[in-house]
Amino acid sequence: MDTTRKTPEEPINTVNLYLKGKFGRKMAKLALDGGFTCPNRDGTKGTGGCLFCGNGGGGDFASSIDDQISLLSKKWPGAGYLAYFQNHTNTYAPVDVLREKYYIALKDPRIDGLAIATRPDCLPEEVLDLLDSINKEYFMWVELGLQTANDSTARLINRCYDLPVYDKAMEELSSLHIKTVVHLILGLPGESRDDMMASVDHVIKSGAWGIKLHLLNVVKGSTMEKEYGDYVPFESIDEYVSLVCDILEILPPDMVIHRMTADAPRKILISPTWSYKKRTILNKISAELKRRSTYQGFRY
Repeated sequence: MDTTRKTPEEPINTVNLYLKGKFGRKMAKLALDGGFTCPNRDGTKGTGGCLFCGNGGGGDFASSIDDQISLLSKKWPGAGYLAYFQNHTNTYAPVDVLREKYYIALKDPRIDGLAIATRPDCLPEEVLDLLDSINKEYFMWVELGLQTANDSTARLINRCYDLPVYDKAMEELSSLHIKTVVHLILGLPGESRDDMMASVDHVIKSGAWGIKLHLLNVVKGSTMEKEYGDYVPFESIDEYVSLVCDILEILPPDMVIHRMTADAPRKILISPTWSYKKRTILNKISAELKRRSTYQGFRY
């Protein structure tokens, strides 16, 4: 597996650690809006999107390559950049359209690779062929929005595909040696700790290269706001931190950790009211692992 192993001084195999080992410098993702929609919004599979999805389709920070490099180059002089197609479903278009958009980014000399966020049910054969070609020439990973391995919860959140669809997509991507990052949401309505741990276990068994753990945010403009406006997924930061540390301990040591909390802009955040404190949450995760004297993979 193409990974950079953590050291004893690095208890979590973060994506920043991996990318620095791969490219020899700080790497930043440029969140791009490719103008795509989603089969769960246009009526093909459903309407309104998933329960948790805001108007931005998961890309509330997306802007242009030039705008983001102008901003980030001041924060991280000398950084490299990956083009991250983030908003909505970024393989949901005719393959010629996808090819054009991907290669516009890849041909920019400032871009060192590609990340593509999509759904497992939006990977037809011709799209897989395109991804295979790109993967053989450029650095790339594909992100799949699983959110939960529990099909009852999946129906509740209006995900509009069942677990075998995810399993098939993982098998196909793995056969092409394409790195996959799987999204899970912690705190979905009706899910117990055991449900969430079962989802993590399924992601591990599916052979994912990386994982994103999202703290459920209730945001303005989502169906969640309309149907569960007063829902609080976790009562406190400490409750959430404890769960994340439990998860980290059972993940493979070489799995690349891309996210451990949420990133909703404060202006659209409804609940949990503390989830905008990203740095505080991450610091508490580190402190809790240190208190336990554990690390990623400790119980794997």
